[in-house]
Amino acid sequence: MKNFTYNAQPARVVFGAGSLAKLGAEIELLGARRALVLSTPEQRASAERIADLLGPKAAGVFDRAVMHVPIETAREARELARKLDADCAVAVGGGSTTGLGKAIALESGLPILAIPTTYAGSEVTPIYGITEGGLKKTGRDLKVLPRVVIYDPELTLTLPVGLSVTSGINAIAHAAEGLYSVEGNPVMDLMAEEGIRAIGRALPGIRANPQDIEARSDALYGAWLCGIVLGNVGMALHHKLCHTLGGTFNLPHAETHTVVLPHALAYNAEAAPQAMRRIAAALGGQNAAQAVYDLAKASGAPVALRDIGMKAQDVDKACDIALQNQYPNPRPLERAAIRQLLQDAFEGKRPA
Repeated sequence: MKNFTYNAQPARVVFGAGSLAKLGAEIELLGARRALVLSTPEQRASAERIADLLGPKAAGVFDRAVMHVPIETAREARELARKLDADCAVAVGGGSTTGLGKAIALESGLPILAIPTTYAGSEVTPIYGITEGGLKKTGRDLKVLPRVVIYDPELTLTLPVGLSVTSGINAIAHAAEGLYSVEGNPVMDLMAEEGIRAIGRALPGIRANPQDIEARSDALYGAWLCGIVLGNVGMALHHKLCHTLGGTFNLPHAETHTVVLPHALAYNAEAAPQAMRRIAAALGGQNAAQAVYDLAKASGAPVALRDIGMKAQDVDKACDIALQNQYPNPRPLERAAIRQLLQDAFEGKRPA
């Protein structure tokens, strides 16, 4: 066994159908009294429902969360929290809302309580991302890690099947790259493989019956495990490419991960054979890259960057940005091969 370092991160998780009812008690356990509820514009109704549930503990609602956390939006939310004398924030939704909560916490230190309604996994990581001047910058700080996460599968029953699938494969990406991370360790490997397996089992069930509470529970469970992996070990080529594509070209986050992951796995396959075997086994396949691609396609998810808003002339620019800084990856970064990876992802080819 290789030498490794494992550092457990503080977090309180409340899991199970109906667990939203415990929200008020969890805020009290934080020692907080006034919560600013965060959401996207589309989830305003959910945010208002939570504010109603909190009653006098709700300071107000901010419904301006958007993808990739523009710095201007983060500043606006921080200022509103200050004006309303909020001493905690409740982030309800997916990665965009959780990301906004983290941006608030980064500068204000406000404790965050996350209520995920997708499978993003951001709620259990100390990783934040803020977009400024067209470039997405990421960092790591325990100050942004939500103090409490409430996983209630009932809140995901209305998540559209398409978004459920892409959000789930986004979560698989965290675990897949964790399996070949230079910072990997046996604990994370176990969580990664189990997380991939749970989501791989859940997505066909959700597609067959979106109201299947067991499948929804499996997906949230898998997302939690995959998120823990993301928060504990460094990511590699896949995440670098997706941050480039999302932050620079404003492509949708989960869909971008879904399209790129099979090609990033194919790029690294020969350099990380053990990780590929574990990914393939967790998905019941023989080839990791093809198993992920086939899961996405069979589930009705997009498999081509051109189908989610990328233009052909942007492929070269994306390649240039992705190569600007070196970072750990099983296979060295090679311009021609990465350019081909992006072209294959743009066209939606099944990995060879």
